[in-house]
Amino acid sequence: MLSLKKLIIVIGLCTITALTGCSKDMTKNDVYEESGNTINVNNKRHELYNEGASRGIRDVSNNYGYVRHQKSPLMNDNTANDHYTALDREQLANIISKYSTNIPNVNDVASLVTDQEVLIAYSTDSKNRSLTADQVKRTAMSVVPRYYHVYVSDNKVLIRDVENLANLDSTSRNSRNLVNGLIKQMKKSPQGSRMSAHEDENGLTPDDQNYNQNR
Repeated sequence: MLSLKKLIIVIGLCTITALTGCSKDMTKNDVYEESGNTINVNNKRHELYNEGASRGIRDVSNNYGYVRHQKSPLMNDNTANDHYTALDREQLANIISKYSTNIPNVNDVASLVTDQEVLIAYSTDSKNRSLTADQVKRTAMSVVPRYYHVYVSDNKVLIRDVENLANLDSTSRNSRNLVNGLIKQMKKSPQGSRMSAHEDENGLTPDDQNYNQNR
C-alpha cells in the first residue's frame, strides 16, 4: 500500500515537470511578441518607419496589419513619442504620389513630406479643379499623422519647385523659408473644402494659425 502511494507521487511529479516544460515552450511561441511598449502580432517592422528596413514598399500580404501601443506607466516618460521622429518621409511621399495618380484626371504628382506639412504639386485635365484638389489633399491626409497640414496645387510648374526642395537640408532656416514661400504659391490654387468645422482647407486649426504667425 505504501509503495503504491510512492508510485502515485512519483507519477504526479513527472506530470508536473512535463507540464512546466510545455508551458515554457508555449510562452516562447506566444502570439504576441513584446518590444518596448509595442506588441506586434507579426514580428515585422512597418516600413513607413525608418528602422533599418529595406527601402521598398512591403509586399502585398494576406495578413491584416496590426500594432498595439501602450502608454508608459512612468510619469513624464515620452519615449513612446519617438516613433514620430522615425517616420520615413520619403516612403510617405512615395505612397501619397502613387495613390494620387489613381485619382481620375490626375496624371503627374510630386509630393514632399516635411516634419509637419505635405506639399503636393500635380498636373491634371480635370474640369472641376476644386474637387480634384480635395481628393488629392484627402488622399494625403489619410496617409500621414493627423497633425500634418497638406497643401496642393494643380500648377504643374510647381512640380519642379517641389522637387528642388527635396535636395535641401531640412534643418536649415533657409529651407523653412523656402517651404513657406512655396506654400504661399500653392495656396493660389484650389485647396478643396474645409477638413472640418474646426480646421481650414489645409487642416489648420486656429491654434495652428496663431503658432505659425508667432513662429
